[in-house]
Amino acid sequence: MNLLIINDEQLTADTLREDIDWQACGIAEVYAVYSAKNAKACMRERKVDILLCDIEMPEENGLELLRWVRENAEDSECVFLTCHASFDYAREAIRLGCQDYVLMPAPYEDIAAAVSAAAARLKKRREQTAFREYGEFALRQSLKGEREERDDAPDPGDGANRPEVLAEQVEETILENLRSSELNVDSLAARMHFHPVYLNRLFKKEKGISIGQFIINERMKLAGSILETGTLSAQETAEHVGYNHYTNFYNMFKKYYGMTPAQYQEARRR
Repeated sequence: MNLLIINDEQLTADTLREDIDWQACGIAEVYAVYSAKNAKACMRERKVDILLCDIEMPEENGLELLRWVRENAEDSECVFLTCHASFDYAREAIRLGCQDYVLMPAPYEDIAAAVSAAAARLKKRREQTAFREYGEFALRQSLKGEREERDDAPDPGDGANRPEVLAEQVEETILENLRSSELNVDSLAARMHFHPVYLNRLFKKEKGISIGQFIINERMKLAGSILETGTLSAQETAEHVGYNHYTNFYNMFKKYYGMTPAQYQEARRR
């Protein structure tokens, strides 16, 4: 799972990101932004699992951001941080599906515990959804087989829904569409008529990696190859591999290669 920290105080956001053992909370990726506007841009770029969000922010507060998240049918969990114990805030947060509300300043252990609880709820909810979706899929396949058997006709799609075949189809689709900024788990699932959670679990079982991480890895490999040629700038490379926001590309590239795009090009020249 990943976590998006939203706080208009950059030092606070960066400190939370760096000082808490997020892996112990079940979090693999942590991003930090400093406004609701940037949070929306990040969520358009990738699916965010959990928000760790300050309520009191200028321009657009945390409640307004969560309302936007719900209006866009995102199932993200949210943990609010606030310096003021306000009943109105709490009531609105609960109405928007936020079950955790941490009063700051708070020990890191309390924040980590709230995020861990959110991760557990989200995992359970997605598992229930996946089981339901898989049950419906299995039922459809069973009914389809019965109809074909009654018609005594061969199944033209025989083997097409085997896990290994589906995983290969997902991989091929990803590699063909790396330049698209719309490429993500949800768009792939919609194209292949599966639930995102089920498709991601199937792919990870077959390939040993989540769909989201596979997309990132392949985009970074492509970006590295492009930068080595020197034909495109880092900004142009970011757009070429599906990133609308250069900052997101820069951060992901640095994390993947351990250096900035400029440092990577210089290293390759040597």
